[in-house]
Amino acid sequence: MSRTDRVFLAFLIASVPAACSTTQPPNDRAVCEAYSAERSRVEVVADGTVTRVLGVAPGRVSPHEGFLLRLESGCSLVVRVEANTDFTGRIGLSEGQRVAVKGEYEYYPRGGVVHWTHRDPRGRHEGGYIEAGGRLYE
Repeated sequence: MSRTDRVFLAFLIASVPAACSTTQPPNDRAVCEAYSAERSRVEVVADGTVTRVLGVAPGRVSPHEGFLLRLESGCSLVVRVEANTDFTGRIGLSEGQRVAVKGEYEYYPRGGVVHWTHRDPRGRHEGGYIEAGGRLYE
């Protein structure tokens, strides 16, 4: 194996843990507890099934793609999830699809919303993501 090949292989091996550590294990219970306590601005990681695709709509600053997500465990809560398509691009979800999300939970009586499911260019929010169909949208 050439020196170049060894350097490239070392780079790949060093990159794998960072790539794998991007996602975190879901904790649907944290979303359920925030909903029950009517708390907002809670960083959460959740997973579940898409129950309805809301499509892309204009946002205050840029377009957002939304969908409803029934949590997998913890409680049977359905939350709205929003993604800024300027960062994530179109996600192209379908009903019944399994999805994991990381973002900021905001309470409202109909279940709440998880937003900031992408990086924050100003660095004021923890970076979020949507993991769907074997792909990570940040």
